[in-house]
Amino acid sequence: GHPQARLGPLLLVLTFASGLVDSVSFLGLGQVFVANMTGNVVFLGFALAGAGGLSAAGSATALASFLGGAVAGGRWRCAHPVRLFAPLVAGQAALVGVGLAALAGGLGRYAVLVPLAAGMGLQNAVVHRLALPDLTTTVVTRTLTGLAADPWRPAGMRRGLSVAVLACGALAGGLLHTGAGPGWVLALVLVLLAGVAAAAGRQGGRAGGPQPDVPPPSPDSGQP
Repeated sequence: GHPQARLGPLLLVLTFASGLVDSVSFLGLGQVFVANMTGNVVFLGFALAGAGGLSAAGSATALASFLGGAVAGGRWRCAHPVRLFAPLVAGQAALVGVGLAALAGGLGRYAVLVPLAAGMGLQNAVVHRLALPDLTTTVVTRTLTGLAADPWRPAGMRRGLSVAVLACGALAGGLLHTGAGPGWVLALVLVLLAGVAAAAGRQGGRAGGPQPDVPPPSPDSGQP
């Protein structure tokens, strides 16, 4: 099996958190995504074409911040990516904390948007390193395609869970955003990320003994 497969449940938690974070950015920060960059690129095109209700500056800022976070995460190198998982998720939690503080302090949409998008870039960088097929935590199009094209393969359950969990995160985020406000959504994200980082840290500690010197998985393995 895949050497990082034991992190699958934690990646599903990150997938749920991705839906939560995008609910905050889309519903509260001017119809912009911080996790779903495919939608963000499309929104940028629509905004540049003059579509109402969309902000080219907001979409471009989210894209740039996401890429900045991904670049920062990509600079970490390790033969065993599971060891990177906990510290990078902890870094994402810190960025979400910055966004929550900016929201509470009324510092404006960009002060919230930038750290949230950078955190999602960091998350995607570590997931990219893990290269666990069909658990990208944000990309659904390819996962849905695999589920539809090969529904009876063993990966079908994982693909279905990934899509369902992201949808549940968006649903929960939308309900919580409407009922209690975006701050509570980000607080929930912060709790989830802290829990994932703690659990991953324990797994990394158990995996910290002597291990064979193997190269990291191919960055393109299982990723769009």
